[in-house]
Amino acid sequence: MSDVEKQPSLPTRKSSFEGTSENSLRNSTLQPETPLISAADDDTHNRLRAWLAVFGGFLALFCSFGQLNAFGTFQTWYSTHQLISHSLFSISWIGSLQLWMFFFMGGPIGYLFDLYGPKPLLISGMITLVSSLILTSVCVQIYQYLLAQGILFGFGVALVFYPSMACVATHFNEYRATAIGIVSAGSGCGGVVYPMLLRYLFNTVGFRWAVRISALMTAVLCTVAILTVRPRHPISKKTGLVLNVRTIMDCRFLLLVLGSFFVCLGMFVPYFYLSNYTESLGFSSDAAFCVLSVMNAGGIIGRVAPAWLSDKMGRFNLLCPSAFLSGLSCLVLWMVGQDLVTINAFAALYGFLSGAFMSVITPCVAQISDIREIGTRIGALYTLISVPSLFGGPIAGALVQRQHGVYTVSIAVAGSSMILGSVLLLISKLMIDRRFLCRV
Repeated sequence: MSDVEKQPSLPTRKSSFEGTSENSLRNSTLQPETPLISAADDDTHNRLRAWLAVFGGFLALFCSFGQLNAFGTFQTWYSTHQLISHSLFSISWIGSLQLWMFFFMGGPIGYLFDLYGPKPLLISGMITLVSSLILTSVCVQIYQYLLAQGILFGFGVALVFYPSMACVATHFNEYRATAIGIVSAGSGCGGVVYPMLLRYLFNTVGFRWAVRISALMTAVLCTVAILTVRPRHPISKKTGLVLNVRTIMDCRFLLLVLGSFFVCLGMFVPYFYLSNYTESLGFSSDAAFCVLSVMNAGGIIGRVAPAWLSDKMGRFNLLCPSAFLSGLSCLVLWMVGQDLVTINAFAALYGFLSGAFMSVITPCVAQISDIREIGTRIGALYTLISVPSLFGGPIAGALVQRQHGVYTVSIAVAGSSMILGSVLLLISKLMIDRRFLCRV
């Protein structure tokens, strides 16, 4: 198969989001295709700093996005304890607000990172996450959970996630995808550990102290991240933040965003509801919590393996099948899953496929973008897909409620939405090169 790499674009056009000076363009840490270190500079000291940044980023994502991935644990607990009088539709808004804040803040935090570097953002993120968890431990009313665990926690995750990923990208050229994949695996590892840990703590020390222990863990891990996550080059401050609409008016990019929109509308539904679904079949709550850990364990491999496969197969060639198979697995496995073997098989497979999609989407944006537009487009993508991430969970919860506890319609809508999104992603790929089997 022939290769299709980054498409030619207008070299003279500059994104106002990326600044106006050539020097700031060279130093932008949100441009993953720019070679930022040469072989001559890759000495032992720089390699140590680079892998320390990977280690710190892994821990940062472990305690931030890892807990976000484990929200199904909280939802299952709330539905039988603190918020037992509320419907799944109402409770799911907590997790949806987390996702919305996380995605929506991608653009603004990326810009602040280019202005001030990672340390102020990471410190703010640690304070926000710890405050969110402490406040969650004393919440009583659902609106308090929506504010503390929904909006505030999602904002804290964004403050920690984006600077960590951007910093690691500055240290690597040849192995950048692998390094970012390792950091991303931190969220999957957190998604494996937190459901089991929280379930144990809920039953032994109670909900309030369980969440406070989680807050202490977050403070310790974020402190390590603050000390180790540093960019390769000093941050060059920029001025001005004007989003040039022409930057995102590209059919390939618009189809990529539209496809991602429909994929994300259904992608997080299993993370929210698979534990509840397992309990609805009569299995124990311990088995329900373990299912979520199995799903996140699959996500660890899904976030790391594509870093290598995308260089061999092509990024779009991995993105489209991962989205399609994610939806298909919902319709084929989750829809008919009535025993723990089938449910766990679905959880592992879906975790791998959804993790692959999330790890490859950003490199796909970079591949079809001019070097001066990458920061703007990545921020725009995450901001736009925050909308389906906000409404996907509540829509599924409303359908379950309307069907009197039956999940069939919710599963069908989630799976079909992801398959529709994969078709739009395929069209975006074919607009790059019409040869179906071409490496894109």
